[in-house]
Amino acid sequence: MSIDSTIARTEFPEGHVVFFGIDGKIILTPRSFEHSSTIRSMQIDSLSLGRHAKVASNVYIDFPADENSAPDFAILREDARRDGARYSFEDVLLISEVVSTSVRKDYDDCTAKYGRYGIPVYLVVDPYAREVVLHTQPTGAGYIAAHTHKYGTGKLPIPLADGRTFTLDLDQLPLPEPEAGAR
Repeated sequence: MSIDSTIARTEFPEGHVVFFGIDGKIILTPRSFEHSSTIRSMQIDSLSLGRHAKVASNVYIDFPADENSAPDFAILREDARRDGARYSFEDVLLISEVVSTSVRKDYDDCTAKYGRYGIPVYLVVDPYAREVVLHTQPTGAGYIAAHTHKYGTGKLPIPLADGRTFTLDLDQLPLPEPEAGAR
């Protein structure tokens, strides 16, 4: 039996996006309307950096030790150049993950990973807690500084290492809708 036929018959969980990496990894990631619209909101806010700013969503970035990642949202240096098909973690100025069902991953695992690799700014955007956690000052084990900002508290200017500022509009981040039948 070939791998292709095995994959074709595999039932993946509903509400997940499945990525097949060239390195043989299979990534299942849950998606929701809140997740998608939150990423879209950050993309809209990134237009202040310029129409052609290097901004990516769900695109693989090369990290050492085979820890490649496809963050929900990333801002790269303007002078970043791809090595082959991907950009390097060294080109990243900001990464944001939107919390879905894997809360621990976004708050713990990704915080440790992105800090360890020196990503200058890591944002955890949590539509369910209605907050954004801004991590700065990366260390080998995570980040020294973490500041929580509630949705609906105005604009959050986030200085980037290249001198530009990404401004996240906390008043425009989408809130989760109640599930059908919930009152």
